[in-house]
Amino acid sequence: MLGSVMLFFLMDVTAEFGTTPNIKQIAIERCHRYVTLVNPNPKYTCEAVWQEFEKAVFRRSPCNVQVKDYKKMFQAIPQILPCDKLLFWSKTRGFLERYAAITEPFWTLEDTLVGFVFNDLIWCRQLAEDRGFDYQSCPKWSACLNHPVYSLWKQASQNFAVAACGNITVLLNGSIHHAFNKKSMFGSVELDNLNPRMVTHVHIKVVYNLEGPFMESCTQGSIMGLIEVLKQRGFHWTCTDSDFNV
Repeated sequence: MLGSVMLFFLMDVTAEFGTTPNIKQIAIERCHRYVTLVNPNPKYTCEAVWQEFEKAVFRRSPCNVQVKDYKKMFQAIPQILPCDKLLFWSKTRGFLERYAAITEPFWTLEDTLVGFVFNDLIWCRQLAEDRGFDYQSCPKWSACLNHPVYSLWKQASQNFAVAACGNITVLLNGSIHHAFNKKSMFGSVELDNLNPRMVTHVHIKVVYNLEGPFMESCTQGSIMGLIEVLKQRGFHWTCTDSDFNV
């Protein structure tokens, strides 16, 4: 991975959490770090990225920020991703650092500029217009048709999958039921946007907690459903029950 592992949480944000304090400072500092140290690119202007982000969030009510509202922000930061390096993960964030240490370098969504900048941040505007971010409380994801955080990650995930080429890896957690969940970001967004004409091979890697349990595998449980989807869409694939444990 490009830098230290930073992982966002696809969680149902409760009303007790407001916008992350100092979100502007955090986002711009992360952006500058990314474009100067992590993946240098002088074409990006971090202040412009922030301005487009802010416009998207403030344009609509807290529960109605749509994917398309972030369009100009994403247009300001086009990014070419490397072939044969992308790793998709679902419910395996605890495995990534250890996995990265024993494999060749790979890219996750969190290694892209958007993923690096907005990882683990929360945001929403106040109900009243022109009042800025709400630092007291943001709505639950389940309470919103178009939650501002979810919509950004949905677009970022779609872009990541569309850019995939060559060999890709999918890291799944065999120590839980529903290791492959059709409602997860991978199952509902990324998988649908993978192109079998661009992706030459999908390698499913099933990993386990050190003490188990060993709930699912390449031949048992929901992972078989993922394999069936790959077959139907014409992907070449392999699946390995890993001896790598955490």
